Amino acid sequence: MAVGAQFTRPENNGRYDVFHTNCPAREMVDHVTSRWGIWVLISLQTNDLRFFELRDGIQGISEKMLSQTLRGLVEDGLIWRRVEPTTPPQVTYGLTEFGRDVGEPLADLFGRITSRLSAELAELRP
Repeated sequence: MAVGAQFTRPENNGRYDVFHTNCPAREMVDHVTSRWGIWVLISLQTNDLRFFELRDGIQGISEKMLSQTLRGLVEDGLIWRRVEPTTPPQVTYGLTEFGRDVGEPLADLFGRITSRLSAELAELRP
């Protein structure tokens, strides 16, 4: 069973005011750009992953922080969560279509940064 978020429309002519502290779009941006949210979205770009695969692949994240990050991204509709009725339960996460739309530019940004760093390191080598 996949779980996702239900979205509500803004009341002010269909536009969100992301500079307002109570704006739901601002909360979503905070989740995406949080310390761990960005790495979860990038990690899920190529494959659906189970909890332990995400934990092992993102160095430095605790299980508690990964759980909190995943919960927020599921609530925002950026990722889905599927629980297999096994003992113990197998939980898999993947990107929704919206999550792919949001995660793609983040992965591109990461690619640009690493390419730039690689080029700079190559210039420093004799």
